Amino acid sequence: MKRNRILIVEDEESLLKLESILLSSKGYKVVGVADGVAAIEEIFSNIPDLVILDVMLPGIDGFEVCRRIKEDPATSKIPVIMLTARKNTQDMDRGLQSGADAYITKPFKSAQLIGTIERILSNAVG
Repeated sequence: MKRNRILIVEDEESLLKLESILLSSKGYKVVGVADGVAAIEEIFSNIPDLVILDVMLPGIDGFEVCRRIKEDPATSKIPVIMLTARKNTQDMDRGLQSGADAYITKPFKSAQLIGTIERILSNAVG
């Protein structure tokens, strides 16, 4: 079975470590970056199977990163899960309008994140 490569974009170091450990323990190959510019560079140089994207990032925010991923034909099929503390409906709508495949708010349950990743990746294969 192919090990899916997941890019985590999270500026809070402790959360980046936590998410990386969680996904690695489930057999995913994980790469982490801490800001929007690094995310775009990583995505376009080494296309991941899925992106977990915080909204509040230094430099370029998660909404803009998602929009850039989805508007480029080379990366438009990459699933994006927004994982953020921003819970209001306007932010959720904006996330989905920018192309996110899912929007999960922090604090999150590990099972919810893993379930969402598995569902999206299994749909992407089919």
